[in-house]
Amino acid sequence: MFKQLNLLDQAQVNELKQIAAKAQFVDGKISNPHSKVKNNLQLHDVEGYKKSSKILLDALMANREFVDFAFPEKVAPPLITRYQPGMNYGLHADSAIIPLPDDPLRSDLSCTIFLSDVKDSTGGALHVTQGEASMRFKGPPGTAIVYPSSTLHEVEPVTEGERMVAITFIQSKIPDVTNRNLLYELNEVAALEGLNMSHANYTRLQAIQYNLMRKWMR
Repeated sequence: MFKQLNLLDQAQVNELKQIAAKAQFVDGKISNPHSKVKNNLQLHDVEGYKKSSKILLDALMANREFVDFAFPEKVAPPLITRYQPGMNYGLHADSAIIPLPDDPLRSDLSCTIFLSDVKDSTGGALHVTQGEASMRFKGPPGTAIVYPSSTLHEVEPVTEGERMVAITFIQSKIPDVTNRNLLYELNEVAALEGLNMSHANYTRLQAIQYNLMRKWMR
């Protein structure tokens, strides 16, 4: 299951672009030197990284849709990346373990946050495959897409202009993707229809929600 979000307002997008404009970017292989498919640039500026990742992380954790969908336990500090003409990120699944300064993070979900305007580049769509399904995402600035880290995905080659996004990874309190999706759907139905139910039945439904959370949360 995928979740599209309206995450940032225009002022936040503008601030992140200003940070990126003043910051140094380096070859993205610095964080994955053995990759044969990674061909992009990533932010390499201590102050710029601290400031931009806080803006993005705060926005994610304040977004009710994200929290309800991901059940986040830990979120990696988001990192701004850029793709210029000829750059891409070939087909891959994200690493299961993301090293962080404090503790490693298990990547249950990945998130791409779009920062550049769709018109700023040609190509550069996020292409995600799941079984025989194939989806492409290229969202307006400030929007995001959350998807299972286990899916095969790629960033298609940029042919003109520049693609700028931020990426992060989420360790969920509910590691199993099927359980997580079921509980999300159940919670959505309860939120949408709970007031239409009798108090007795709504109480029973809440008990099911809470007991599944107890059973599945880690």
